[in-house]
Amino acid sequence: MLKTLLKQVKQYKTASLLTPVFIMLEVVLDVLIPFVTAKLIDYGISAGHMPSVYKYGAIMLVMAFLSMIAAIMAGKYASYASSGFACNLRDAMYKNIQRFAFSDIDKYSTSGLVTRMTTDVTNLQNAYQQIIRTSVRAPFNLLSSIVMCFVISPQLSLIFIVASVVLGVILAIIITKVSKMFALVFKQYDVLNSVVQENVSGIRVVKAFVREDYEKSKFWQAAKRLYDLNVKAESLMALNGPVMNMVVYGCIIAISWFGAQFVVGGSLTTGQLTSLFTYVMTILSSLMMLSMIFVTITQSLASGQRVAQVINEEPDIDNPEDADTVIPNGRIDFNKVYFAYKGGSGEYALNNIDLHINSGESIGVIGGTGSGKSSLINLVSRLYDVSKGSVMVGGKDVRTYDLESLRNNVAVVLQKNVLFSGSVLDNLRWGDENATLEQCQEACRVACADEFIREMPDGYNTHIEQGGANVSGGQRQRLCIARALLKRPKVMVLDDSTSACDNTTDARIRAALRESLPEMTKLIITQRISSIKDCDRILVLDNGKVVGFDTHDNLLKSCSIYQEICAIQEEAGGDFDKPQSDRKEVQS
Repeated sequence: MLKTLLKQVKQYKTASLLTPVFIMLEVVLDVLIPFVTAKLIDYGISAGHMPSVYKYGAIMLVMAFLSMIAAIMAGKYASYASSGFACNLRDAMYKNIQRFAFSDIDKYSTSGLVTRMTTDVTNLQNAYQQIIRTSVRAPFNLLSSIVMCFVISPQLSLIFIVASVVLGVILAIIITKVSKMFALVFKQYDVLNSVVQENVSGIRVVKAFVREDYEKSKFWQAAKRLYDLNVKAESLMALNGPVMNMVVYGCIIAISWFGAQFVVGGSLTTGQLTSLFTYVMTILSSLMMLSMIFVTITQSLASGQRVAQVINEEPDIDNPEDADTVIPNGRIDFNKVYFAYKGGSGEYALNNIDLHINSGESIGVIGGTGSGKSSLINLVSRLYDVSKGSVMVGGKDVRTYDLESLRNNVAVVLQKNVLFSGSVLDNLRWGDENATLEQCQEACRVACADEFIREMPDGYNTHIEQGGANVSGGQRQRLCIARALLKRPKVMVLDDSTSACDNTTDARIRAALRESLPEMTKLIITQRISSIKDCDRILVLDNGKVVGFDTHDNLLKSCSIYQEICAIQEEAGGDFDKPQSDRKEVQS
């Protein structure tokens, strides 16, 4: 973990090294000032000798000024180094997340990744600044002050040693208990962020079903749990103050008692006794700072492990060596394919799929929920890898292709595809960043999107809100289809991507795709028979298995499940999406 995190210091190494240098300079000056103060009292004020007062007073002013400059420089470099360190951590995490396969994303919740990139990185930033600043200052200050105390009075210095041991033991007990509490706190942050994200993203559904009170209750429970954990942790942390005060006052009383006797006996001067009081405060405050550092580092250890886990995560899917970049055509072959989701039940989502699709064919895919439709098409663009068997595009195993080349040639349009904030053109050019306005317009005509875009206030320059909030579901789907068309793919996968469109628009889109791009292989996943009845062949899936693969007319004669789908939709005019247990046997 430490090796992974320290790699992200990178260009901020110099600032990280200069910070402790200036800190040590500041500490040396701060430690010497009480020593000079003792000289000022003994040789100037007590002796009534004004030249000594001016001399030592001037020395103290110069030392204080230099200490201030050193502190400013240390603060500047510490901020520069810690902020840069945090920036590099976020950048490294984000870059690796972009490489994640769907199976890797399944491993981490979205809210968990957000927490890692915000709260956890902020904790590491604060911890790093304390490590290069306070963790240098506190022990150096402590040792320097103890040395000066022994120089002034070895006997009285034993009081500091006893007090330091007592304080250290008590603080160690507190830190041990607090560290366990903060580990639970960070896990609860994930839970809280998950609740917030789920509610905000689904706010329309929440309001439609009048579930605001339920959502508020759910959030309160998560927030209350976080509150309780923080209270327990902070309550233990709060013991630092009383313990510190108890030890400080005990030292002051002991030094006052024994010091007064030494001053009367002539073995200690008034100025030396005054400087000892200053050093006792410095020593004990340094111990207090060290305790705070240990708590911060303990907190950040959990954060460091979570951040390093994301940075070190090796994606399940990566580019092969000497990868193929040329995909000759849109032929697709599933050769005895088995597939199971990692971290799932362990059962195969797809069982012994053996299909062969010619380049340019239109293939409809239909089946109930959980039949394996989306799992099947995710394998074509290698969003997941097969568990057994192979998937081939253009006559080659998809695992031999360069990922960018494969996914540019296998365009996938999902039912819940996302639009990003920016203009209509900005969103379309995700398909091809160099696409001209004319090319964008042509893609939109094929996707039946050009007509509504021209009615927008600024046409193709109209601003799209985040997530496409200012366009309808059907408009959003058509824009996503146009965006995919700009990639000029060999294979187009439409995963229920016209579900928000009416039947007329759906038919127009399919006709335009058939006429404009006859050489492109089209996989159309849907719940509507009307959307696929004109396809070259129709694939019927049930429980991860192929139960039919033929034309519409032939399936009506040979496939009972397809007959049932047609019967249900003819009777109810609805979509087929019922579990197997609810089906009735339909006779052909």
